[in-house]
Amino acid sequence: MSEGPGALERALRYCFNNAALLQQALTHRSFGGVNNERLEYLGDGLLNFVIGEAAYVQWHKAAEGDLSRLRASLVCEDSLARIAKNLGLSDYLRMGGGELKSGGYRRESILADALEAVIGAIYLDGGFAAARETTLHLFADALTTLPEPETLKDSKTRLQEVLQGEGRPLPEYRVLGEHGPPHRRVFQVACRLLDASIETESGGSSRKQAEQDAARLMFEKLKGEKLKGVANA
Repeated sequence: MSEGPGALERALRYCFNNAALLQQALTHRSFGGVNNERLEYLGDGLLNFVIGEAAYVQWHKAAEGDLSRLRASLVCEDSLARIAKNLGLSDYLRMGGGELKSGGYRRESILADALEAVIGAIYLDGGFAAARETTLHLFADALTTLPEPETLKDSKTRLQEVLQGEGRPLPEYRVLGEHGPPHRRVFQVACRLLDASIETESGGSSRKQAEQDAARLMFEKLKGEKLKGVANA
């Protein structure tokens, strides 16, 4: 471990009574023996509750769906990995030689899982209050900069809501083609409005991703047309 567990504990603002729990939380399955997978499961549940509670308190008028989106925006791989990097968690991970050589200590999925495991370990070591306090400390900046729930809706949902609000039919998505090798497939998708001759196209590494981006382009196109109509009125 880089500077010894003490440096990590200071960053976490939590000192372990049972150092073996912290070591387990930082042990990837490739290392062999007891690893952090079970602690990861525990930490995932704790994070979802604590962050869900924080969103509930902060956004006291938000609907259930909005609260779920707010929580999901924080308890996700990108967010967890970013916090893990800020803690320097990669310096403390224990993993097998093959995983080390392949740069596993930089992999976001591994960092996110390790952070969840650390939260789980804190819960077992110091109880729920300690795990909650540490979680709120780690997510403090993210919680204070949460965006409006509306902006967290995916593009297909936002487009659908706009069309439904205007009494218009839902859009049609169709795959125009696929290209590239199997491990780097690109899907080309079109989004078409059934009551107008408007269509957008986009590509992505999956059909779902391509549909979302085509929907985003359509949403922006409709938004632009509305603004133009207001300006010309």
